[in-house]
Amino acid sequence: MRALAAALVAMTAVPAAAADPMAAAAMLRDRALIANPAYSIVAGLTTEIGPRLAATPPEARARDWVAARMTALGLTNVHIQTYAVPHWERGIETATTIGTNPQRLVLTALGASGATPVAGIDADVVRFADLDALRAAPAGSLTGKIVYIDHAMKAAQDGSSYGAFNAIRTAGPAIAASKGAAAYLHRSLATGPARLPHTGVTRWPDGVTPIAAAALSVPDAMQLTRMIASGPVRLHLVLTPKRFAPGVSGNVIGEITGTELPHEVVLVGGHLDSWDLGTGAIDDAAGVAITLAAANTIVAAIKDGTLPPPRRTIRVVAFGDEESAGPLGGATYLTGYPADTVVVTAESDFGADRVWSLRAKTGNPTAVAALARVLAPLGIAASPLPAQGGTDVEAAGEAGAAVVDLAQDGTRYFDLHHSADDTLDKIDPAQMTQNVAAWSAMLWWAANTSGELRPKPGGAAPAGAP
Repeated sequence: MRALAAALVAMTAVPAAAADPMAAAAMLRDRALIANPAYSIVAGLTTEIGPRLAATPPEARARDWVAARMTALGLTNVHIQTYAVPHWERGIETATTIGTNPQRLVLTALGASGATPVAGIDADVVRFADLDALRAAPAGSLTGKIVYIDHAMKAAQDGSSYGAFNAIRTAGPAIAASKGAAAYLHRSLATGPARLPHTGVTRWPDGVTPIAAAALSVPDAMQLTRMIASGPVRLHLVLTPKRFAPGVSGNVIGEITGTELPHEVVLVGGHLDSWDLGTGAIDDAAGVAITLAAANTIVAAIKDGTLPPPRRTIRVVAFGDEESAGPLGGATYLTGYPADTVVVTAESDFGADRVWSLRAKTGNPTAVAALARVLAPLGIAASPLPAQGGTDVEAAGEAGAAVVDLAQDGTRYFDLHHSADDTLDKIDPAQMTQNVAAWSAMLWWAANTSGELRPKPGGAAPAGAP
């Protein structure tokens, strides 16, 4: 594979350096297959820093680490854009059934969870099959109870099951609290059998007092469901997370400055923060590494004279707090840079398994078709589905930028997501390399394609459209 890629680079180097942006994109694709720094970046970030919960000292160290790595990889104008974020940290997390045969259940607090008293609570468990069933419960009917929502999330290549069930975590605790519940549990939003719970943030609307809220590991949720089927279940639950004064998060920003159109920006990146259970390898050190490595592939080609600098500016951002407070990183970016300067935006935030689909929200389907031809040798097919973008770039997309999704295979992503299993050993270097090859080609395409790439007013043509 590498020998073939080297031969292709040699054959395409001359036309790539000329005016044909797609020949250059193909050359960068093959160059990235030979060597790129993505795995060393994700290994360094997860080993030297580890988990990077927002507003904590490790997240601050990670910002400095990434800024130094950006500079070493040849990006310029590297700086950190800081902002205030909520600060929450977990505490003791235990649950044990009460009765003649007590059993421990494995669980973890949701981000922004409220707390039980230090001594915990004893309460009966009420199971609901889904969120609609909880919504239908009469007001006050759950006073003093522990609500438990079960579900049947399944693995999918596009990860669509997560979107269908996500409200169980984000909205379920507040709904339970509004009906008088003392605490809330749900089966982790997970697709694997490991006895490891998956965390994630929950939301508390104004006027709703947070209650203790946690996710059970999949096997423990199944166990609890079986117990409830046999008769009433009472739990002793201890969750002692704490809220602190707002802390600091930040975006780390670096770029390859454009020549002809430096004011037009290709905005890409991943998010730097992570949950605290694992080391945040797939979510989302991988995305930071993939986008940085793709930018470095272009920098290296410029430095050795194979390519001229790009026409547009390529700006790579390791966004700050994405997990616990939502898209504050992307929103904060736009407070420092005008939204109308962003021509194309994309985010890598779905692990490191292979890219299988190209989706685009753009007004230039001809240009997208040209990109699809360059990506086809990587096993990537254009899709008629519109691009969604990532949490950190959605504001730029809503402001009018073209959005590109290099959609990754998410079949096993939710086996690991937000759990203690999110560690470096889960990354396949070969699949990560395929990602970097795709991103390298896409970045050059976005930065050098002539004509307007932004969606036309009134509609956008999807990738693969005629």
